[in-house]
Amino acid sequence: MSAPAEATGNEKFYVTTPIYYVNDAPHIGHAYTTVNADALARWHRLLGDDVMFLTGTDEHGLKMQRAADANGITPQEQADRTSDRYREAWKLLGISYDDFIRTTEPRHIDAVQKLLSKVKDNGYITKGTYDGLYCVSCEAYYVEADLLPNPDPNGLGLCPIHHRPVELFKEENWFFELSKFTQPLLDWYAAHPDVVLPESKRNEALGIIKQGLEDVSISRSSISWGVPIPWDRDQVFYVWYDALINYATAVGYGTDEEKFNAWWPHVHHLLGKDILRFHCVYWPAMLLAAGETPPHRLSVHGFLLVGGEKMSKTALNQIAPADLVEDFGVDGFRYHFLRDNSFGPDGDFSYEGMISRYNADLANNYGNLLARVSTVVGKKCDGIGPAPRPDSPLAQVARDSYANAAKAWEAVQPSIALEHTWRLIRETNALLESTEPWKLEPGEEVSAVLGDALEALRIVSVLAYPAIPTAAEEVWRRIGLSGSPADVRLPAAAGWGQYPGGLPVEKGTPLFPRIKAS
Repeated sequence: MSAPAEATGNEKFYVTTPIYYVNDAPHIGHAYTTVNADALARWHRLLGDDVMFLTGTDEHGLKMQRAADANGITPQEQADRTSDRYREAWKLLGISYDDFIRTTEPRHIDAVQKLLSKVKDNGYITKGTYDGLYCVSCEAYYVEADLLPNPDPNGLGLCPIHHRPVELFKEENWFFELSKFTQPLLDWYAAHPDVVLPESKRNEALGIIKQGLEDVSISRSSISWGVPIPWDRDQVFYVWYDALINYATAVGYGTDEEKFNAWWPHVHHLLGKDILRFHCVYWPAMLLAAGETPPHRLSVHGFLLVGGEKMSKTALNQIAPADLVEDFGVDGFRYHFLRDNSFGPDGDFSYEGMISRYNADLANNYGNLLARVSTVVGKKCDGIGPAPRPDSPLAQVARDSYANAAKAWEAVQPSIALEHTWRLIRETNALLESTEPWKLEPGEEVSAVLGDALEALRIVSVLAYPAIPTAAEEVWRRIGLSGSPADVRLPAAAGWGQYPGGLPVEKGTPLFPRIKAS
């Protein structure tokens, strides 16, 4: 059977997560976005693309200043302490980022000042007075119609995200003339119909724009913890406009024009729906105002809910990644959040659902297939794995699995990609059950079936590598292959018939021990 056509490779793929606020510790909501970005980065490396994967921490703003005050430390100490916790969490989860940016770094402060100075020089920043309702937790302004009713008749309305009373702010600020970009944004969306995915989120962004855009405050005079405005040292930039520019900072904006021009056309932002307005409306408008190209792609996902509610300190429903890794392992954690939560709509987390998915897909399917094959190879083939048949009934299944998984990864649908990958596992298990090689005498039929199963394990280990890299590497090693699935390149590596045979196969301990529900 012929291998799939070679990929061109060497294309640039620049994927980003939002940068996370350092007023609190990382939870599984942060991990959800980050694991998705990591899996996409790993997939594109398998394709041979030149990958840049960025994450980091957002360290300025009023809520950071207040969090530091509450803890009796400086804002910088608060930022250092919590930023390190994100690095530790991502190390635990095997996050393969290429750069970790912090908004307190000199390179970022320089980029913010340069980009927004360019917007001002182009005539889109003016001075005015802001008088409005503000949620400190969101670091965002609201109009009265956006707010939830406050049980206290004397209090201001509640933030729709955090369910806390907003505050009334009035101060002299610098404003970005967002109102001038209503038509340019509509034109950009019309010229790039797939720039925001899924379509429902694109329509939401278009709805915001079509309602009419108002100028927005981009500075603060009431706090000092932020990037100083170069033309007005009495004010700092509002945290959101500082934060958004991190994506440009990391690829050389203002310091390395050649690097920026090489990477920026390929940027792909992953973000939660609560920050859609900033990323899908304000950010492209800012870039247009600075004379730069807006993002190539923005993929928006829903909330990861616990008990039907978004995770927050207010709801006291945050779950630390380490708590789940202790029970499910790193790959069990990663697989669940990639497979059980479709990228786009809200997903509801439950511990029981995580056990069910782990046992069904990892223990009973992938792990059981490896255990079956390695055991029978040990008994019937003296521990040496045979080669697959060129005309195996699994060859077409493997081709279909790769083709469908590749389409799903391209569409940022890891759950669908893994479903197609697991189809090859299920079909291989079905082949073993129908032929029962453990009941046959050693010979050609046993060797043929086991060779096919080993080849399926090889292909699955490549296709599953972005989701469960440690387990995929262990399967690769146990079936006698050298190196790592990370060393091969798709689509060639998905072609049927590349397991060479003649390699020692190791049984080992269970790859994914079953978990009993307590």
